Amino acid sequence: MDLHINNILRDLEKDNFQAYLLTQFTNVEYISGYRPTSFAFCIIKENPIIYASGMDMELADRDSSIEVRKYESFEVIVDDLKKEGIKSLAIEPTLPFSTYVRFRDDFEVDSKTYIDKQRMIKTPSEIEKITKATEIAQKAFLKLDILNNKGTEKEVAFDLNRFMIENGASKESFDTIVTSGPASSLPHAIPEAKKLSQPILIDWGAIFEGYCSDNTRTMVFTEKQQEIWDIVAEAHDKAIKAIEPGLKCCEIDKVARDIIKDYGYEDKFIHSTGHSLGLDIHETPGFSMRDETVIEKGMVITVEPGIYLEGEFGVRLEDTVSISKKANVIGNLPLRIDKF
Repeated sequence: MDLHINNILRDLEKDNFQAYLLTQFTNVEYISGYRPTSFAFCIIKENPIIYASGMDMELADRDSSIEVRKYESFEVIVDDLKKEGIKSLAIEPTLPFSTYVRFRDDFEVDSKTYIDKQRMIKTPSEIEKITKATEIAQKAFLKLDILNNKGTEKEVAFDLNRFMIENGASKESFDTIVTSGPASSLPHAIPEAKKLSQPILIDWGAIFEGYCSDNTRTMVFTEKQQEIWDIVAEAHDKAIKAIEPGLKCCEIDKVARDIIKDYGYEDKFIHSTGHSLGLDIHETPGFSMRDETVIEKGMVITVEPGIYLEGEFGVRLEDTVSISKKANVIGNLPLRIDKF
């Protein structure tokens, strides 16, 4: 049986639960290799099983490493579990409330983070896919020739997505951000139908074989923009250098945040320092003030400090690191983009 499933079975036994219910698409994929297109109930127990929708059966039979049955009705699932003598059921924290309500009358139900704990640590194969996704995305970025690009923000975003797909991505890993000028102070700006102005901030990523990448680069042009860029770059570099197994995630956030605070821009750094990624673009743990997760080998986390001056401009710099004895930056795209 798969190592991930065995580990979850041990967690279930330790907490006196008999089965674990998953419905989130990427959790189902993580366990079985099959990503649903509509819905699925994945139940981890001694003989794990997936109930898939009728229109997904061909896909599920092709990709799933565990048994698949066609979903007939919710009552059938409940009856099957009862026939196996299952009385206690752990659920993923993201399970929709409407689904929880349908199970709570028949089983002892509680939310457990077993799947999140498993997904925190990436296997070498997962890291290879994240690395490939990063390489695809960075190659596509360089093809933009961004400093000489005369397109609109929307056109640049479209071209970047197209280049990633041409380089081997299945699609972008989130809505690509291409923003410039005053709008760059919006961390999640939406590309507009206007020509690029100064500075230019691009936040983008690719998906390769299900796994995401994430980078941000800001191209600056004026003396003040360069001053802010230098501060963010210092926070970015020193945070990465500080990462090592055994420290808490919040300690890395503090490294970046303290540097920005020392320069007087504490209230202009308005998000966490980074997030894990994998099958989802945002996973746990993350480098934030409140995350006390202990850093372990095999984690893959972004580092993305930023300073946002409302009405003027913003600067963010982001790389993804894999953690062994230290943090290793994935990819080789220069932080400073002033020539190719």
